[in-house]
Amino acid sequence: MTDAQKLALKAAAVLWIVWGLVHTFAGVMVLASDATGGFQAIADAVDPVALEAEYHPAVGGVLNQHGWNLGWFGIATIIGAILIWRQNTTAIWVTGMIGGLADIGYLLFVDFPGYVNFVPGTIMTFISASAIALSFWVWFSVRRATA
Repeated sequence: MTDAQKLALKAAAVLWIVWGLVHTFAGVMVLASDATGGFQAIADAVDPVALEAEYHPAVGGVLNQHGWNLGWFGIATIIGAILIWRQNTTAIWVTGMIGGLADIGYLLFVDFPGYVNFVPGTIMTFISASAIALSFWVWFSVRRATA
């Protein structure tokens, strides 16, 4: 592995750590809030008054499940980032799938409709896409060199 490839993996790892920390924090925030607070925290581009309601407990349960997923996505990508830093090529795929697939759903159903602000929401998608691009560039270039 070249110095440029090693540096690219370190940069991807740092991006994944940032992404993971933000998502772990978001998961904790959602789990610590009632349904109204959880929706207001996630859909930060929507007028908070529009999200105030007496939600059925099932809605809170679904939102808590979402918070749980945010948390484990975040922790898993932090662990993956450590392994990517150590040049583990399997971690490139696993971390990319966890963070990337989580962000595709976010992008399609929350970001594109305009329910969130650019920071921190949309910027996290750019961060995960950059981490994926850097790490997959390394994976493919190393694989091509050894083939």
